[in-house]
Amino acid sequence: MSTPLSQIVPVLEALAPLRYAESWDNVGLLLEPHHDDHPVNRVLLTIDLGEDVLDEAEERGAELVIAYHPPIFAGLKRLTQGTAGERVLIEALRSGIAVYSPHTALDAAPRGVNDWLAQALGEGARAPLVPAADGSADTGMGRSVVLATALGLNAIVARVKAHLGLAHLRVASAPKHDEGALITHAAVCAGAGGSLFAPLHGPELYLTGEMRHHDVRAKVTAGASVILCDHTNTERGFLPTFARQLAQQLPALDVVVSARDRDPLRVV
Repeated sequence: MSTPLSQIVPVLEALAPLRYAESWDNVGLLLEPHHDDHPVNRVLLTIDLGEDVLDEAEERGAELVIAYHPPIFAGLKRLTQGTAGERVLIEALRSGIAVYSPHTALDAAPRGVNDWLAQALGEGARAPLVPAADGSADTGMGRSVVLATALGLNAIVARVKAHLGLAHLRVASAPKHDEGALITHAAVCAGAGGSLFAPLHGPELYLTGEMRHHDVRAKVTAGASVILCDHTNTERGFLPTFARQLAQQLPALDVVVSARDRDPLRVV
């Protein structure tokens, strides 16, 4: 039995309230293929909605794609066959596939992307780096983690690799951590954390997907270490957890994670 799209959207908004998204973001229901209520049996989760993932959605018979990164971001002035992004939207409409994006709303949400990424560091007290303006508990951008047990940098790197399923990371280590000093306080941000981390001085470790060269140097010069995992590697591993959260709320849905979505970068 299908579930109307109108019943799915409120559940998505409850899991990741759109009011907590960054002001520059474009979140929520982005593509609605039918005027009448859209029946959904299968949902495909992905970080990025490219042509390969849309092909997968069609092959799997998905009526809804939840794309973490919004495929409509800046204002569109036309829809032509000229770019892959425009072709994806045209084909999704033609195939009757709705598209929803939670992006930074899911970053900010309790039990969202940043809480999942913070689990890589092990047990500890967590709090948003930038709490939500309305004071909602455990809600806001990034996470501050005070570790229950202080760890060396090598031990933390091993934990992050295991949590993200990665063989390699990029690490900029502070001299004191090379010499064995333990880490008790870390800052975490899925995706790109440079702007969020810039005003911080307390953390001894910064964990994110990507940062600018000069921002990394500034943190190391200040005595902190930095772990970079590449942008979507800090996000994609959350999708199975998100699938379970959604399936618990809407058990009639078949929620699947894309097998074709992957980070565009690889280590060679």
